[in-house]
Parts: sequence; C-alpha cells; structure tokens
Amino acid sequence: MSALVFVAKAQKPDTVVSKTKADSLNAKRDSINSTRKYVPPITKGKVYHPDSTHSPHKALIRSAIIPGWGQLYNHRWWKVPFIYAGIGLLGDAIVYNQHYYKIFLKEAQLREKGIQEGRLPQYTQVSDADIINAQDGYRRNRDLCILGTLGAWGIQMIDAYIDAKFIQRFTMDNNLSLKIRPGVLTQPSYAFNSLGSYYPSVTLTFTLR
Repeated sequence: MSALVFVAKAQKPDTVVSKTKADSLNAKRDSINSTRKYVPPITKGKVYHPDSTHSPHKALIRSAIIPGWGQLYNHRWWKVPFIYAGIGLLGDAIVYNQHYYKIFLKEAQLREKGIQEGRLPQYTQVSDADIINAQDGYRRNRDLCILGTLGAWGIQMIDAYIDAKFIQRFTMDNNLSLKIRPGVLTQPSYAFNSLGSYYPSVTLTFTLR
C-alpha cells in the first residue's frame, strides 16, 4: 500500500515595506533641502519716489541769473547766506583794492610826469619804485578777487545743478543724522614738540538708519 505525502509551506509575510512613489519623492525633497544653504527671507525695501518734475536746467539758469536762486528752487535755503557771505567778502575786497590801486596809480603818473601838484603828502618819503610796487600789488589783488567772485558764482551754479539732479533722480532719505563731537588727537612719539603731544579735534559722524 503506498501513500502520497504533500508538504505545503505557507508564504512568509514580507517584512520589507515597499516604497511608494510618494515616499521616494519625499526622500528626494528631504535630501535636497538638507544640502541647500539657508537663505534669509527677502524683506521689501523702502520705495523711493524721486521728483521727476524737478528740473536741473531751471536750477542752473536761476543760479546763473541771481546767486542763490537755484538753491531756493531746490529748497536748500540754508546755503544762501553762505553764498552771499562769500561773494560779499570778495566784492568788498575788490572795492578796497580798486580804491588804493587808483590812488597809487595817480601818484605814479604824477611822479612820472614830474608834476608836484596833486601828490599825496603822506607818500612824500616813499620812493618811486615802492609806489609802483604798491600799484601793481593792489591791481593784482583786485584781479584775483574778481576771479574769485566769478569762481564762487560758478561753484554755486554747479551746486544748484547737482542738488537738482539728486532731487530728480534720487530721494534723499530723512534717516540721516550728523553728530559733531569734540575730541583730542595724539601725536606719534617722533612728532612730539614743545607745544605738547595732544591737539584738539572735531569728529563728524554720519549715521544711516
């Protein structure tokens, strides 16, 4: 009598969890995020609104006609007193040197012609060479003051034009502060002298907030 024996084995449960497509994408995203550098969030900066209607040409022309007019057009009124103080001092120097130039010129001309009448008694003991040198000196100083006046006029024109350019193209932020503090500067050891090793100083500090 023969018998057939069948051995059946049940399937073992799979201990490895199969990865879904979503899991693989999450793993890839995590690996990318772990290697990426930290980037701080971008904050929106302040928006500036320049005055496009402000004309640098108008500021330049107005300063050319009347000193300080361009600065008033640019709302920089505090610059006007400095402009007129500088031009006024140069104008006063022109009048002063012109006055004495005419006096010494007349004295030199009378001496050249040998005329005694009209000469100034206070210059009787002054030599002819000194009179001519004084005449040339006052004339030179007068001419330099005239050139200085023209230069100051031109500088205030350029200043008005540049200010107007900034107003037209850029907005000057109000978060600008200036601090002025007194201080003391020390000299290097090799520069010490009888006056001392310390010098007074003024410190200007600009702060952008």
